[in-house]
Amino acid sequence: MVVTNGGLLTPSKIHELADAGLSSLIISVDAATEEIHEKNRGLPGVCNKIKEANKVLKDIGMYSTASVTMSHLVDYNALPDFLTSLGFESVVFSYPLTKLDSNFLGFSDAGLVTHTNESLWQAYEKVKQLKKKFHVVNPTLSLEEMQRFVQDEEQRYPCLAGYRFFFLDWDLNLWRCHFWHEPMCSIYEFDSSKLVRDGCTKFMINCYRDSSLMQNIAVSMQDAYQSIKKGKLLDTAKALIRKGNVDSLRAVMEELPWIMRF
Repeated sequence: MVVTNGGLLTPSKIHELADAGLSSLIISVDAATEEIHEKNRGLPGVCNKIKEANKVLKDIGMYSTASVTMSHLVDYNALPDFLTSLGFESVVFSYPLTKLDSNFLGFSDAGLVTHTNESLWQAYEKVKQLKKKFHVVNPTLSLEEMQRFVQDEEQRYPCLAGYRFFFLDWDLNLWRCHFWHEPMCSIYEFDSSKLVRDGCTKFMINCYRDSSLMQNIAVSMQDAYQSIKKGKLLDTAKALIRKGNVDSLRAVMEELPWIMRF
């Protein structure tokens, strides 16, 4: 899977990517109209390229998902029709990032993405309502977790960044996530002793938080398996009855049609 703005996608390029083993694309969309999206991207004509790309992808049995950052450009009510006109059947929302402590530059403390806690809570609510009209990949339970995040309420699902998900930078340094202030190690020094699992819920990055929710059930099963191998039956039981397991399974089942495409 790769993420692209679609500006360089051509039928021949798509076929090259498919032949190289690519199974799907994430294509960025910034707004609910062609004019606003292309102006914000600085890419005149890119919407037509996206439409053509989606036609080619469907013809060869590949899929794309729209990626929409939760900015003030987004008209959530108009978005489903616009995404459908571009040939999309699913959308994933990126949670707005105004600050990162790593060397990843995918953030901006700018008016388009800067929210009050209340306006961001309302944005998450609009995404939840959008699920009634269009396939939103972010699990509902994860969106509700982010609503608790912005209201400083206790969160229910630990992030698995540093344990099951990582950020690898251009210098091949491995970070537990985009937000963390220092790398874990060089990729060449990585082994299981570097893994971090401390129940962190400090940050709001959808590629970690949404995935962690869905992975929690698998991690619990792995913990139970390791415990039973060691004869630790009490630890096995504790892993199997963790209160987040059922919610994790619910999140997986909600997004299973999208997951099974890949």
